[in-house]
Amino acid sequence: MRQVRRAVREDIPGILELLVQVDVVHHNGRPDLFKGPATKYGAKELEGILADDKTPVFVCVDGQGRVLGHAFCVHKQILGDPVLTDVRTLYIDDICVNEDCRGQGVGRELYECVMEYARAQAFYNVTLNVWACNPGAQAFYEKMGFAAQKIGMEIVL
Repeated sequence: MRQVRRAVREDIPGILELLVQVDVVHHNGRPDLFKGPATKYGAKELEGILADDKTPVFVCVDGQGRVLGHAFCVHKQILGDPVLTDVRTLYIDDICVNEDCRGQGVGRELYECVMEYARAQAFYNVTLNVWACNPGAQAFYEKMGFAAQKIGMEIVL
């Protein structure tokens, strides 16, 4: 039986494994930007992130407590900007489903948990970025109802 819940310290080893998978996907798509196999956070940094209510992390675990997927979120709000309104946004920094579990509904369960959290916390919207070199993730987010808000463009020199 799977469960989606806030991540706890005991989940850190499983989260670190998934962070490597995320990096490998990005490295394979953009080796000019991503070093490959690495994690963007260490165990100590993750402890701080998990302890901060402004950076909630959700995990989907199986009956044995194995982390099948995670969703890193960040509370964002720009106040007093001359152009932008003062809306509260929940930014999804990262969603990853273990490569062995993809296509089994884990991502959808994480997404639904994030949306429930965002509604309960009265956020105006939920945003995320997706790399163009990750069409599978883009298709998943579109299937969940996300639409492009803005598009980042580049020219490599």
